[in-house]
Amino acid sequence: MHDIRLIRDDPAAFDAALARRGAASQSAALLALDERRRAITTELQAAQARRNDASKAIGQAKAQKDEATAAALMAEVAALKERMPALEAEGAQVDTDLTAALAAIPNLPAADVPDGADEEENVEQHRWGHPPEFDFEAKEHPDFADKLGLDFESAAAISGARFAILKGGIARLQRALGQFMLDRQTARGFTEVIPPLLVRDEAMFGTGQLPKFADDLFHTTDGRWLIPTAEVSLTNMVREQILAEAELPTKFTALTQCFRSEAGAAGRDTRGLIRQHQFEKVELVAITTPEQSDAVHEEMTRAAEAILEELGLPYRRVLLCTGDMGFGARKTFDLEVWLPGQKKYREISSVSNCGDFQARRMNARYRPAGETKGTRFVHTLNGSGLAVGRTLVAVLENYQQADGSVRIPQALVPYMGGLTELCAF
Repeated sequence: MHDIRLIRDDPAAFDAALARRGAASQSAALLALDERRRAITTELQAAQARRNDASKAIGQAKAQKDEATAAALMAEVAALKERMPALEAEGAQVDTDLTAALAAIPNLPAADVPDGADEEENVEQHRWGHPPEFDFEAKEHPDFADKLGLDFESAAAISGARFAILKGGIARLQRALGQFMLDRQTARGFTEVIPPLLVRDEAMFGTGQLPKFADDLFHTTDGRWLIPTAEVSLTNMVREQILAEAELPTKFTALTQCFRSEAGAAGRDTRGLIRQHQFEKVELVAITTPEQSDAVHEEMTRAAEAILEELGLPYRRVLLCTGDMGFGARKTFDLEVWLPGQKKYREISSVSNCGDFQARRMNARYRPAGETKGTRFVHTLNGSGLAVGRTLVAVLENYQQADGSVRIPQALVPYMGGLTELCAF
């Protein structure tokens, strides 16, 4: 959500920032609504004041036996009483229209975000590790993991496309990955949370999924939404609150199931675990002051990178360009892990600084130290630390062996009860 006062102060700068995201100018339409809203407020205040004055004058006119003046004043008061509800209704509608218009506009990019139209213009920051070399042709995970307990056919019979069943060792490996990630993130100071998986409209609006991305979500018959990421639940934990500056930064992590309809992904990644309707993810969320958010953004990105490094998975970090960033982000780092079967890097984590964009939608604020009245909006950040299913894919493909078995990364051996290899189920 954007601050209309900032748009009033410099509409050209607002439109220029939107243009960097490939969006059309919005300031003229927004300011027209804002001007009408303020005009209605002024007219209502004037009508209220005049009604009060006229009501007093009626008594004075009657006391002086001036019936003509009293009658004229009474007629004026009656007209004002009839006009004011219409003004109030119009004001409410204009306010609703302005809020809806502001809510539909993406966040403005940070100054150091590169301009670009799409993912081809993202900027690589660095790489870690080297893609493994095999003395056989590396396979994609759907082509060998069925023997390890990965079952797409049974899942499709039960639930349809984009679902999977994991059995035996591969199920244990997924569980091990999630627990390993949680242990590492809590050791870094993130507080573990088990949040709701079903949320109300207000929560989805607060983090920016509604109204724009309703088609990408699953909606229940009782009006709730299945979370597409624990970001929704974790970030909304501070909605409509005023925090003390001493409490910040606050950092949360959660391992949850996530649900996405993938309405905008028709035909993409139809094979394997890369793009599922239901998947597990360890989410990282931070609530900070504006001054802290850039440093915490780097800290969160490193927290995700450290998981990949400990698992021995080659990756690269890219800074997303303006045309590839998510709706609510002002700056995003993507981590892309090497998948030998596809012979390319694929996204495994996206870590975003949203500035005060979500906080305005949630009315989440903090009181600076030493102040008793004034408040400021917090900054919110979120990222994957990591997507468990995609990490499972990366482990399967990077640690595959010629006979179809998979070596277990050393960091996961304790979580696998000492097992060092995943063999046919």
